Amino acid sequence: MESCGECGFEYRPAAAPAAAAAITSGIADFAATLTGARDPRRRRTAQQWSPLEYGCHVRDVLLVQRERILLARRTTRPAVLTMGRDERADHDGYADQDPAAVARELTMSARLLANVLDRLTAEDWSRTVVYNYPEQTERDLRWVAVHTVHEVRHHLLDIRRQLMD
Repeated sequence: MESCGECGFEYRPAAAPAAAAAITSGIADFAATLTGARDPRRRRTAQQWSPLEYGCHVRDVLLVQRERILLARRTTRPAVLTMGRDERADHDGYADQDPAAVARELTMSARLLANVLDRLTAEDWSRTVVYNYPEQTERDLRWVAVHTVHEVRHHLLDIRRQLMD
């Protein structure tokens, strides 16, 4: 994927060193939007997560990506498992969580990931992981970082669109 047709995000590997700042900034906006929402638990359509569920998903994405990056630093070309995004929503009770707590957890998760990203060396950025979804693809840590920025921005747009309804 070089760009997202839905949100317009451009995948630029050269921007990876700035990913930590982009993620923490985006999460600040995300947390403020989530806590400012009138009814963050309400799904606007049955097929679309609520703002709260998107918040939980993004929190978990940040934590999963952090673990993937740490794994890539200590293992050569590890294959990473899918995070089971749809199952997590049910298994972790996304819809029942406290929006204020999720906002705090988003902020903490972003800080934890940013710390790991900021510690990557020039050599580390070239380390790779093997994603197994939607198809098996080898990705370097530049892509992982940029993809995570995309996740934050794309899902922030998802919840803002809902809140305009």
